[in-house]
Amino acid sequence: MEGADLFQQLVNGLTLGVVYALIAVGYTMVYGIIELINFAHGEIYMMAAFVACKLYNALGVPFMWAVALAILFAAFLGVVIEFVAYRPLRGSPRLVALISAIGVSLFLQNLAMIIWGARRQPMIETANAIPFLERTVTVSLPLIGEATFSSVQIIMLVTAAAIMIGLTMMIRYTKVGRAMRACAEDRVAAKLMGVSVNRTISATFAIGSAMGGVAGILVGLYYNQVYPMMGYMAGLKAFTAAVIGGIGNVAGAFMGGILLGVVEGLCGAYISSLWMDALAFAILILVLIYRPQGLLGERIPRST
Repeated sequence: MEGADLFQQLVNGLTLGVVYALIAVGYTMVYGIIELINFAHGEIYMMAAFVACKLYNALGVPFMWAVALAILFAAFLGVVIEFVAYRPLRGSPRLVALISAIGVSLFLQNLAMIIWGARRQPMIETANAIPFLERTVTVSLPLIGEATFSSVQIIMLVTAAAIMIGLTMMIRYTKVGRAMRACAEDRVAAKLMGVSVNRTISATFAIGSAMGGVAGILVGLYYNQVYPMMGYMAGLKAFTAAVIGGIGNVAGAFMGGILLGVVEGLCGAYISSLWMDALAFAILILVLIYRPQGLLGERIPRST
């Protein structure tokens, strides 16, 4: 019985971890190029979930079309935020850009409250229920036990794996990916070699924001609720995951997200759910003290 329970908690933690991972990768992609922590990333996650919810429930748009349009909206919102709030401050001290990011985050939170209200709302209303999303599958493994996967959990795991494989291939083998790597190494040199830095940064924001939008929609489906503050804690946890894995390292951010989710899941099951947030940030403090470059990051020597 204990083995079966452990397997189930690992599945639940992994489900939570892939959400953190998707958001963390968006953080780390942006930081890798312009060295900015986009604290509005969690609000993009929230806005995409609301847009998908309202398109499906209020306007009757077919569910898959609602999801696709919400992801495109998240990508567009990310590009707009970069153009309006970050690009004019690119030559300013980092603290200025950081304050701008926090301001955008607060603005989007309050905008969502004005438009949709502050209360929690169902992602999929009972009258519009999708039977497929309510199915479950039980998996049994020798010596480990059994665990129950909901359809939404399976979709979350498969989607996260597909996105990471696609993102890795894109970064390694496409022109956009090569431009991203060049800008991450040296933006001035990349510009001299003919790379459009502004276009590359916009593409990075679009891709990272789209991934955040996917995560928001998946979480909305998983808990069947959306609310204006849903991106706040998710954004902080994803930032923690990015730092744990190595900020600026895509694989590290993904690994950090999964690790954080599994640790939180086990903590909630075997210690107390009240300690989940405290444990996550305790891990962040320990990583910053003993390995500030993260698990997969590289230590960069200080310039003198």
